[in-house]
Amino acid sequence: MSRTLEPVRRPGRLGRRVAARRSPDLVPGRAPAPPSSPRLVLTVTSAGSLPLMRGFPQHLQRAGWDVHVVTGPGPDLDALGDVVGGVHAVPMRRDPSPLEDARALAAWVRLLRRLRPDAVLAATPKAALLGLVAARLTGVPVRVYHLWGLRLETTTGLLRRVLTLTERATARAATRVLSVSPSLSAEFAGAGLAGRRPVDLIGRGSSSGVDTQHFDPSLVRLSEVRQAARAARLEPDRFVVGYVGRITPDKGLGTLDEAMRILAEDGVRACLLVVGEEDVAGYDPFTVHHVHRAGRVADPRPYYRLMDVLCLPTLREGMPNVCLEAAAMEIPVVTTTATGAVDSIADGETGLLVPPGDAAELARALRALHHDTALARRMGAAGRRWARTHFSRPELWAGHDQYLRRQLPKEGNDR
Repeated sequence: MSRTLEPVRRPGRLGRRVAARRSPDLVPGRAPAPPSSPRLVLTVTSAGSLPLMRGFPQHLQRAGWDVHVVTGPGPDLDALGDVVGGVHAVPMRRDPSPLEDARALAAWVRLLRRLRPDAVLAATPKAALLGLVAARLTGVPVRVYHLWGLRLETTTGLLRRVLTLTERATARAATRVLSVSPSLSAEFAGAGLAGRRPVDLIGRGSSSGVDTQHFDPSLVRLSEVRQAARAARLEPDRFVVGYVGRITPDKGLGTLDEAMRILAEDGVRACLLVVGEEDVAGYDPFTVHHVHRAGRVADPRPYYRLMDVLCLPTLREGMPNVCLEAAAMEIPVVTTTATGAVDSIADGETGLLVPPGDAAELARALRALHHDTALARRMGAAGRRWARTHFSRPELWAGHDQYLRRQLPKEGNDR
């Protein structure tokens, strides 16, 4: 069952009052939250995932929550120390590891006993499993599994069985499941992973929306675009197909490589601009000529400006942020009908959808935008309007705030 919850624009009244408590490992000098603030724990497995929710913890802190962020150690976690109620490093391994997982679970239980939060919002598989099981063991009343994706979709054999069991265990430990896209909600519920729990959705989905004030093509200076072109050694007078993201098999990059080969054979003067870094050691799917690698960049906006089209040939997603960013930057998007990706564009309006793994169809979609520049411009302009209408961060964040508050026990009730 999938339930859609529309964003609420105005923040409501605070939930029940809780005593203000401070963990001894908080960053010194931070002002404590007001005594009336409900305490919320946000968690993802790796600190490297925190940029995906940039600004969200701070928004909830300003909205009246006492926010504590828990991830593995890293500079992205440390950077939050002065703007939220607390940051806590719990090392968590992404892959199954019984001994390390047991140690992490024990650390989680100790942490939650000390913090005594009113709610836990947990994303990414390992952090969600450990954080929500620990939250259930310690009596946290509101335990929300923030479903960002379904890793098991692209696995087989024993690993798939293990991941299926862990997804079911995570949902069982949660009081609610909150998905980031309609198709992911349907996939999770349809596979029987949610049990009897509803799979909720706020608006059109997304983990954190897109900052359309930041991702605005008018704010990127021409000098920045030229500098990015030089850094990537981009060739002039070529149709630029862009990819932004991790270099990993789940992104379908082998299909993109084959589609670029087909374009070259058809006489299309195209090149591939790759923005991102290797996620799987030794994995390099690109064999065609005219591949330009920018690596990981601090600001992708000048690189978006270099692209004629963004291509995400993915095999699975939750809700791909890069598609929303490209749309906000007025770049047409070609992606697949895979879970999550299918919800990230308006097919025929802001971009084109193709079946995952189909290089011929992918090449056909890219060729269509190469041949019809007017269509590409219309899709780019429509993409920005669409991103601003459906994925505005202020509205989405307010929706999350209200969603969490609705789950809190009534004032005066015991846990």
